[in-house]
Amino acid sequence: MRNQSHQFPRLVQLAAMAALLGSGSAAMAQAWPAKTVSIIVPFATGGTTDAIARTMGQELSKVLGQPVIVENKPGAGATIGADYVAKAKPDGYTLLVGAVHHTIATSVYKKLPYDFQRDLAPVSTVAMVPNVLVVNPNVPARNVKELIALARKSPGKMTYGSNGNGTGQHLIAAQFSMASGVDLMHVPYKGSGPLTIDLLGGQIDMSFDTVTPVLSHIRAGKLRALAVTTIKRSAALPDVPTLDESGLKGFDQGTWFGVLAPVATPKDVVARLNAELVKIANSPEFKKRMDEIGAVPVGNTATQMATQIRTDTDRFAKLVKQAKVTIE
Repeated sequence: MRNQSHQFPRLVQLAAMAALLGSGSAAMAQAWPAKTVSIIVPFATGGTTDAIARTMGQELSKVLGQPVIVENKPGAGATIGADYVAKAKPDGYTLLVGAVHHTIATSVYKKLPYDFQRDLAPVSTVAMVPNVLVVNPNVPARNVKELIALARKSPGKMTYGSNGNGTGQHLIAAQFSMASGVDLMHVPYKGSGPLTIDLLGGQIDMSFDTVTPVLSHIRAGKLRALAVTTIKRSAALPDVPTLDESGLKGFDQGTWFGVLAPVATPKDVVARLNAELVKIANSPEFKKRMDEIGAVPVGNTATQMATQIRTDTDRFAKLVKQAKVTIE
């Protein structure tokens, strides 16, 4: 009996330690965030990813009660920023604004220093933005049919810009080239900001960028929109036909944007982030800002985002193979 009585305090101590360890995740979620949260944008300033991240960051800061800052880490088709977050401390303080581009990079780049599906945990898709085929006004084409005819006269001479090798814009242009039978010259940039500057200046002929960075220039008549790349017209550009309507039947490509965290980030922190992002996506303030930049708010579950990533990775792998797009 005496031995058992001496063991009792020890058993209580062990039980208390087990309870403490078991509640560690919940305790961290309650404590998080206790400092500034960084959102990594894998493109230069001035693009769609940047605009969505800054709007989201402002709203997230309000509900979290901590500063949320946006850091731009552009380059290599958005893979530099993704690699940075994949290798960051998994504590919920370093997040990535990922996009459809990352599902393409998996197939385009022969060697990546990270695995997008293995090393990053989906949190929520926050918005979807249609892409739009725009040309500099000096290009004498008023519609897609005229542009195709013009490009066929000078194979490999007409130029299009993208926000990087292996990005959505690059693959959409590659798909357009295959579907229309034209040969275009690709000019990659580190983001939509510098791309748009050169497009406005006439250094390149066209782009297949998202609606956001070119919308104001289209409305001002500085760029000419020929078609949107989604199967449905854009609410921001209701008078612009789709590529499907313009003769490229079945053409349907857009760009989604979402938040991811390092894969070992505590599940309770990811769950908290998801709940807040879904609320933000459905808030009047966020919807208003998305309307202004031609984006559609989403706000889904982490599981739905993971499914979307797997589906797009498989889909683009086939397109990459067909278009023979590879980067060392």
